[in-house]
Amino acid sequence: MEMALLFVVFFLLMLAGVPIGTSLGLAGIAAVFWFDLGIGMVGINFSSSIASFPLLAVPFFILAGVLLDRAGLAATIARFFELLLGRATGGLAMVAVFTCMFWGALSGSGPATTAAVGLILLTPMIRQGYGKEFSAALIANSSDLSIIIPPSIAFIIYGNITSVSVSALFAAGIVPGILIGIAVALAAWMVSKKRGYRGSEKRGSVREILSAAKAAFWAFMSPVIILGGIYSGVFTPTEAAVMSVFYSMFVAVFVYRSVTFSSMIEIFSEAAVTSSVIMFIVAFAGIFSWAASVTGIIDRVAAWIISVSPGPVAMIILVDFMLLGLGMFIDAISISYLVMPILIPVLQSFGIDPLWYGVIFITALAIGQATPPVGVNLFTAANLIKGDIDEVAREVIPFVMAEIAVLVILSLFPALSLFIPKLVGLYGG
Repeated sequence: MEMALLFVVFFLLMLAGVPIGTSLGLAGIAAVFWFDLGIGMVGINFSSSIASFPLLAVPFFILAGVLLDRAGLAATIARFFELLLGRATGGLAMVAVFTCMFWGALSGSGPATTAAVGLILLTPMIRQGYGKEFSAALIANSSDLSIIIPPSIAFIIYGNITSVSVSALFAAGIVPGILIGIAVALAAWMVSKKRGYRGSEKRGSVREILSAAKAAFWAFMSPVIILGGIYSGVFTPTEAAVMSVFYSMFVAVFVYRSVTFSSMIEIFSEAAVTSSVIMFIVAFAGIFSWAASVTGIIDRVAAWIISVSPGPVAMIILVDFMLLGLGMFIDAISISYLVMPILIPVLQSFGIDPLWYGVIFITALAIGQATPPVGVNLFTAANLIKGDIDEVAREVIPFVMAEIAVLVILSLFPALSLFIPKLVGLYGG
């Protein structure tokens, strides 16, 4: 009865067009009223869900990303890769993948990366003969890397739910992020070779490449400084987020001089709105998770998953496909609060390392950002080309298949995710 009420209200609200975060919260509040769980707990859970020190990193990383976006760093990164790859087969497609990879390490947000890189590269790709739907699909999928390669907002959320070290999660996401990038680049190259897509008109000279590298130096240094400070123990991920704001402000105002003090109000406003949306989802999703916990739904669903899974590998694969399905309809943060409270006892039952599983979990959520019908990256990219999302979705297939292949590999070989955490002393398992 409890499960039926909670999830029926949730899905009915979603079908009615209510935002997912609001649907989660209202479903939880409905359960509180129906089962008389104490209305005072709504306010307590609303505030306690976001009153977390690690979550302070979210608005700061978002602000840093907005500052670097306004500084025009995405364009400098794209220019460097364009000159480097020249007229290679699928050259501009490779530029899109690698630019998204590096920009993702600055923004931590899939839709933000899709918008920033899409505005820069979609027009040159289409002008060079690339199909506009292919170009949009490629950038949408490449932007998945934003929540895998650190610093990642999704890893901060996962760490907050599971109490796993965010620093260790950041380290664990590096190799998987690179593997996903290589897989998407390989799929893009194969499609480009088949269709005759090429790079730019001319290959960059050594002088041009070095000049572009110099211009992109400050962009490349941002993740080095942030992650280097975390892994060397100089500061925590939350402190690193604050440092990234000061670094981004320095680069935007004094190095590139593309941001003025008068434009800061607009930048702070944009970052505040984006942060508020995320925190609103976190707060409402927390109410839903608490209601599911006190009514016993989490325990029952966890017991069911354990009963139908013959072993840990089968359980991981089963949940992987469940996450891919959910990703077609629900955003990554909402899925985290919807699913992870259920999975925590399952992981404990099978003796699965939550750090390793965090990489698998976030990778599966990342793939869902570019899958129809509600993939946020897909919608953003389709909107940029003013195209039909169904046409863009068809072009997504080879990239999604490549990402799923990497997801399966990560699910079978934990060492790929745990290598760097062990190397930097953040994992003792």
